[in-house]
Amino acid sequence: MGDLDPQVLLPFLGLAAGAVLGFVARVNRFCTMSSLERYWYAGDATGLRTWVLAAATALALTQALNAAGLAAIDQSFYLDASLPWTGAILGGALFGLGMAFVGTCGFGAVVRLGGGSLRALVVLIVLGLSALAAQRGLIAQGRVFLVDNLALDLSFAGDQSLGSLISAWVGADVRTPVVLVVLAALLFWIFRDTRYRRKGLQIVTGVLIGAAIAFGWWATTFVSREAFAPVQIEAGSFVVPVGDTILQFVTYTGTLPDYGVGLILGTLLGAIAGARWRQDTRWEACDDARELSRHLLGAALMGVGGVFAMGCTVGQGITGFSTLAVSVPLVMVSMAFGARVGLAILVEGSALAAFRRNDVGSGGRTAG
Repeated sequence: MGDLDPQVLLPFLGLAAGAVLGFVARVNRFCTMSSLERYWYAGDATGLRTWVLAAATALALTQALNAAGLAAIDQSFYLDASLPWTGAILGGALFGLGMAFVGTCGFGAVVRLGGGSLRALVVLIVLGLSALAAQRGLIAQGRVFLVDNLALDLSFAGDQSLGSLISAWVGADVRTPVVLVVLAALLFWIFRDTRYRRKGLQIVTGVLIGAAIAFGWWATTFVSREAFAPVQIEAGSFVVPVGDTILQFVTYTGTLPDYGVGLILGTLLGAIAGARWRQDTRWEACDDARELSRHLLGAALMGVGGVFAMGCTVGQGITGFSTLAVSVPLVMVSMAFGARVGLAILVEGSALAAFRRNDVGSGGRTAG
C-alpha cells in the first residue's frame, strides 16, 4: 500500500460496519433490554431469538474466516489464557443492573441518540467516562485486585475457547465439531418456533448484525498484517470505545482513531439515517430529576461493569460469543441476572421480586 499506513483505514472500516449496525437496529428496533423484558413479562421471545440469531451468525462467519486465515481471533483478548471469572460475574451483574435502570445498553444508547434522545447522550458521556476510570483511572486499581489477580490460568488448553478446553480434556482436536454442535443447537432453538420462521425482517436483522460483527474481525486482522504499528484485533464493543470516542473529541491524543471509535460514530450515523427513514426522529429528555439520577447511576454501572466484564451485550454476547470464549456464558448469565433484579426494582417495587415466579403477561414497561 505504498507509504500510506493502512492503520488510517481502521476508523473508516469501523464507520462502515457501524453504519449497518445503527441503521438496522434503529429501523427494526433491535434492543437487548427490550428483548429480555418482553420475554420475561409478555412471554414473547421474538426479540430474543433475533438477538441469538445475530450471535449465531457472528459465530458461523467468524469461525469460517478464522479457518480461512482471514481473522486472527486467537490474538484477541477474548481468547487470552487467563479467565477473569470474578470480573465476568461481578461486572456482568453490574452492567445488567445499569442496563435495566437506563432501559437499554451502550449500543442501544448510541442508537437512541441517533433518534434524538438527549437522555442517551447523558448516558453515553457517563458510561464512557466511567469506563475510562475503570480501565485506566482510580477504579482500575480495584479492578486489578478483584479481577486480574484472581483470574484462572487456562494455559493448559492454549486459550479459553470452549473448543480448546474440550480438546485438552479429550486429548484430540475437536474445536470444529464443538463449533458445529453449538451452532446447530442455537439454530434449532431459534427456528423451532414456526411463527418466527415467518418473520423475515427479524431474520434479516439478526443476520446483518452478526455479519457486521464478523466483518470487524476481518477488517482489524487485515489492517494488522499491513500496519506499521500494532493493531488491536477486535470486532465490536460499546463500552471502552465510547470513552475513546469522547477522548478523541475533547483532547489531542496523538493517536489515530481506531476501529472502535469508527464503529461508534458509524453506529450513530446509521441510527440517524434509520430514524429519518422511519420518520421517528424526536428530541427527548429526562422528565424529572429522579429519572435523570436513575440514568446517571445506570450509565456508571454499565461503564464500570462493562470494563470488569470485558464487554457489553454486544462486546461479549455477540463479539465474544463468536470466539466461543468461556467467559461469555458467565458474563451473559450475570447480565441477565442483574437486568432481572433491576426490572424487579423498577416494575415490581422490590429486588426480591426477581426471585419469585413471574406470571407471563403481567405487564411491564417498554425498554426500547
